[in-house]
Amino acid sequence: MNQNFDIIIVGGGAAGFFTAINIVEKNPKLKVAILERGKEVLSKVRVSGGGRCNVTHACFEPNELVKFYPRGEKELRGPFHQFCSGDTIEWFEKHGVALKIEADGRMFPVSNSSQTIIDCFLQATNKLGITILTGQSVQSIFKAENFWKIETQNEKYIAEKLILATGSNHKIWELLQTFGHAIVSPVPSLFTFNIKDTRIKELPGVAANVTVTVKDTKLTSTGPLLITHWGMSGPAILKLSAWGARILFDKNYQFTIYVNWLNDLDVEDTEKILKDLKQEHAKKAVSKKSPFEFPNRLWESLVLASGIESETKWADLSKIQLQNLVHQLTNATFQVNGKSTFKEEFVTAGGINLKEINFKTMESKLHENLYFAGEIVNIDAITGGFNFQNAWTSGFIVANAV
Repeated sequence: MNQNFDIIIVGGGAAGFFTAINIVEKNPKLKVAILERGKEVLSKVRVSGGGRCNVTHACFEPNELVKFYPRGEKELRGPFHQFCSGDTIEWFEKHGVALKIEADGRMFPVSNSSQTIIDCFLQATNKLGITILTGQSVQSIFKAENFWKIETQNEKYIAEKLILATGSNHKIWELLQTFGHAIVSPVPSLFTFNIKDTRIKELPGVAANVTVTVKDTKLTSTGPLLITHWGMSGPAILKLSAWGARILFDKNYQFTIYVNWLNDLDVEDTEKILKDLKQEHAKKAVSKKSPFEFPNRLWESLVLASGIESETKWADLSKIQLQNLVHQLTNATFQVNGKSTFKEEFVTAGGINLKEINFKTMESKLHENLYFAGEIVNIDAITGGFNFQNAWTSGFIVANAV
């Protein structure tokens, strides 16, 4: 027996739920179902943002917001003019969820719990009569004249319109290829760098504002860097991993980075500062206190790496030692040997080729009545609530279109 619906949404995650709720709110007569392959829905929402759910980011200008998307920057400009972060805040408030802005711009529910978002979605789907079917792993999709037929391992469904919100589900991507869609092969996007180096071995937890560059590439990023037990993390590193997802994949995650611990100071400026310090603090030990805005422990480590012993006084610094110190401060070289997943927020770069989607409606350019929402397309962002914003915006646009 076929189960008939007006619209079927495959994928019970953030994008799937947001799309379903917005569709039925705009048109209560429609019969809508969400098919989810897992036992429970919204599981990624539950763990996101350390269990607090980083709903969006306090960047309210569409032309600024698009800059956080290594893939999708150009394509999202139009959609963000239709539904941006401000609209997200308003939408959630209307649905009884107040959001707050943290110092770094990330936005969370005031409750500090992702459960608030899950409850909001479940209550809305319940109230609107949206059917939620779990344990439904799609095996095949068939296109007839004016409807779609979807087969799972134990059921058959028919719908006039089909919306895919399956994130980075390889099986669905393979099915789409049989429909002529091109898939940009997925590679990891948000990850930290594995580095074994005596200079940072004893410094887990130390952070500094830096500029990091990947050798032999145009990849560079500024911001906080965090030293970890396995190497380096923090926004500066995560940004590099997102923008360089393809390049670093091709290098098999074996590459060299240059770190400028002084962020924007160049060699000449740094040399001048150190020479002034040599005059001013002639009698003091070089390693004693960091003259820059980063922790003493890091300063001591860089002084040592420059071949300067812990008791050496500023007055006794040789020209070579001073040059070494300048180099360690502005252009320290580190070998990266592999990557680690950033928290549990596994994001992939890859998905449906953006040229095959109409971004005014999120409809496939190849097949009528086939729509996409969320990470199934080749769009991804850096960490900070941007991947969720893409889910809300694309879901809203699909809902308007259908």
